[in-house]
Amino acid sequence: MMKRFETPYMADWFAISLRWVMLVGLIVSLGLGQKLEINTAWTLGLMIVWNLSMTALAGLNIRTSYHRRLNILVDLILTGAFFWVQGGVRGPAFWAGLLPILTGAIYYEITGGIVSALLFSGLVIYTGVFAENDVPLSILIAGTMSALGLLFGFLGRRLMGHMRENRALWFDSEEKKRAIQNERMRAIYELTSTLSSTLSYKRVLDSALDMSASALNPNVDPEQTTSDPLVGAVMLFNAGRLRIGSARRFTNADMRITFDGSEGILKKALDEGEPIQFNDIGYDQELGRVVALRNCTSGYIFPLRSGFNVYGVLLFAHPEPDFFTLERTNLLDIIGRQAVVAIQNARLYQDLVEEKERLADVYEEARKKLARDLHDGPTQSVAAMAMRLNISRRMLAKDPESAKAELVKLEELAHRTTKEIRHMLFTLRPLILESQGLTAAIQSMADKMMETYSQRVVVDIEERSVQQLEMGKQGVIFYIIEEAVNNARKHAAAEAITVRMRQMDTGLILLEISDNGAGFDVQSITQNYDKRSSSSLGMVNLRERAELVNGFLNIESKPGKGTNVQVYIPLTEEAADRLHHARRSRA
Repeated sequence: MMKRFETPYMADWFAISLRWVMLVGLIVSLGLGQKLEINTAWTLGLMIVWNLSMTALAGLNIRTSYHRRLNILVDLILTGAFFWVQGGVRGPAFWAGLLPILTGAIYYEITGGIVSALLFSGLVIYTGVFAENDVPLSILIAGTMSALGLLFGFLGRRLMGHMRENRALWFDSEEKKRAIQNERMRAIYELTSTLSSTLSYKRVLDSALDMSASALNPNVDPEQTTSDPLVGAVMLFNAGRLRIGSARRFTNADMRITFDGSEGILKKALDEGEPIQFNDIGYDQELGRVVALRNCTSGYIFPLRSGFNVYGVLLFAHPEPDFFTLERTNLLDIIGRQAVVAIQNARLYQDLVEEKERLADVYEEARKKLARDLHDGPTQSVAAMAMRLNISRRMLAKDPESAKAELVKLEELAHRTTKEIRHMLFTLRPLILESQGLTAAIQSMADKMMETYSQRVVVDIEERSVQQLEMGKQGVIFYIIEEAVNNARKHAAAEAITVRMRQMDTGLILLEISDNGAGFDVQSITQNYDKRSSSSLGMVNLRERAELVNGFLNIESKPGKGTNVQVYIPLTEEAADRLHHARRSRA
């Protein structure tokens, strides 16, 4: 019966190798003694066939039942037959008995060597005493074989003991490797589960660092208590600067440091968008300021990037120069990519919350604006009409001609009020925008401005640029224009307002609303932006609506020099990336 095993038995290969050496030696002995003849060498052929079959089985990792005993028994039988056929103690290959002795020493060590030597010695004595009547030589050969059996048995014991130790070490090493790999896979699984189950920035960042440290240095030895010197940090962009979101082994002073990302390793990682392995952290222009990194000699940085969005970097450092091996960096890449997805989800959720709050503010401001417009326009006009009606009623009895003139003025006021209300309704929901598009809607708004307020608005829109805009963006752009034109009408006292829109570059549209009115100090108004004062409220609305189309708002104005409102509108992600890079450079 035969059985296949996963790993080879080294003892079998040692026995096979020694058997080949013995066979070569026997062939050489017979050749030198001119005894290599067909009729006497048939046993040597059987021994070669036997060893070939054992070699084939060893190559296939197959063993027979009672494999070791069978090997020793066959070697004894074939060697004994060879010894007998070749002339016994006086033959050229009297030392052939070493073959079963070596096999026994390998498989059963001292016991196998001695037993094999005694059995072959018995054959030698029998042959020398009864067949050849050469007692002294047979006793000498038998004694020598017995002594060699003891010696080879002792050597076999040392050899097999050494092999067992190596095999045990190999198994321990493989077991540790499997344990380390399992620990790392567990860490990655836990990281993925943790990151996919939370939308909290803080928990995402802490989990990324904890799981990274656990995966890089899995502790499979429970007695190991040395602290891990691995330094880690997640840096995220906030207001154009890199700030520490979460860190391990950073000092309190380190946590307060911010980075521009414009020099050294940080700049290279952010510009290239690829992970970087580096050394000599203490000499880096920006990271050299971090106290926790000064004892580290090697580091690894992973840019947290998705498409054109760069969130920050994942940074690790260690005192050992060769700590970040290929296996570890591959693991950090996996964790970094998972962290990017989690941070992206957390940011999208945060943006959704902020957008919800912003929309609530927009609706509230729209309600207040409508209330203000109604109060400043139609409400005042209706109140004036009521007062004039009362005056006209009294004048009818005393001065009919004056009452008639007053009624004419009252009619004009009613017509003007009606126009104002219609204009307000038009700006609230311009149906022409949905039916005829942006150009027609803006022209209609310009006509109503002239009709209602006698305000001249010049429209110069490149139709090719409008055709590239989605309907949702067209609606936002309409309200940007309406807000800017309204602000110019109310505060600038301009003779003319000009609305221009053209394609400035590939994938980029420029919208301009300019006037020749009073102008204002942009810097002083901008300072009140965060306070949302009444003076900066128009700019707030313009900035928020420009952000809805992923655009960039720029306002140029000086007292007495008019105002030019510019909105750069990207049509593609590449154009948006170029625009925001230019915006950061300008800032």
